[in-house]
Amino acid sequence: QVQLVESGGGLVQPGGSLRLSCEASGSIFSIVDMGWFRQAPGKPRELVTTITSDGTTTYRDSVKGRFTISRDNAKNTVVLQMNSLKPEETAFYYCNAEILGGLGARRYWGQGTQVTVSS
Repeated sequence: QVQLVESGGGLVQPGGSLRLSCEASGSIFSIVDMGWFRQAPGKPRELVTTITSDGTTTYRDSVKGRFTISRDNAKNTVVLQMNSLKPEETAFYYCNAEILGGLGARRYWGQGTQVTVSS
């Protein structure tokens, strides 16, 4: 059984910063890639950023230069540093990972953490 557990969401003022963390645990042989999605009320879930095992990153255009994803392979952890947050980025943020484990290669989701950007 593999689990992804997120932490670090909360309320922040526009222009502020938040740091999200996600730790994978369980029967893990290797993690292919990790990333973050977000979903605002009434909107589809969207990809925010990804990072591969060798550190290659991708970002959606709207967060480039403000968000940074990093990964600690030894701890099976991915961190999302979010700076200069905007009200329209209020959403549930979900950790996602493709993991090779006891059940083969599968994609897993965390339970989500709420990020609210408001004054």
